[in-house]
Amino acid sequence: MTHRVLRIGITGPIGCGKSTVSNWLAEQPHVTIIDADLVARDVLAPGTLEVEAVYARFGEDLRAADGVLDRAALGRMVFADAAALIELEAIVHPAVRPRILHAIADAEVGGAGVVVIEAIKLVEGGLAALCDEVWLVTCAPEVQLERLIGRGSEPGDARARVAAQGSIRERLSGAATRIIDTSGAIEATHARVVGLLDEALAGHGAARSP
Repeated sequence: MTHRVLRIGITGPIGCGKSTVSNWLAEQPHVTIIDADLVARDVLAPGTLEVEAVYARFGEDLRAADGVLDRAALGRMVFADAAALIELEAIVHPAVRPRILHAIADAEVGGAGVVVIEAIKLVEGGLAALCDEVWLVTCAPEVQLERLIGRGSEPGDARARVAAQGSIRERLSGAATRIIDTSGAIEATHARVVGLLDEALAGHGAARSP
């Protein structure tokens, strides 16, 4: 790639630490984070064409009293039904991608040295092709389950989510530039992430700014 800014894509199964890794990178100078999940929340905000399409396909029961989409209920629905998940993605992803492209352009014009795109569907959504590196964040399944339950997920729902994403590690490992296992001590994992950023910058022909 010929662009000056280093672009890092972060992906991996739910509960394995993508956001934690992104937050550590955000602490470093001149790093901008683009969270695809937050972009998707905007896409499904009250009044958008996409959220109305979700209600039409998945039911008005998902519309809460305040008009906001019940994302937890929608998540339980689609993680239990692979075909439903594909239908949801067909509604949301076409609107997410152009917003992410716009955010990347804004970050680069604004002087970012590193742009990090965090997305569970980084590869499938074609965003990995925009990146210089793809970091796959993973952890042991038992750690993943424990973290999801610790966030407040019902054990049955957490197990369904872990099972639904069980093949992600194998499927994405071939696309990954670097694989980060977050099962171990947090201090060691943090130090590795910061070290990997330095390696990525050096490989991109850039040095960390003070």
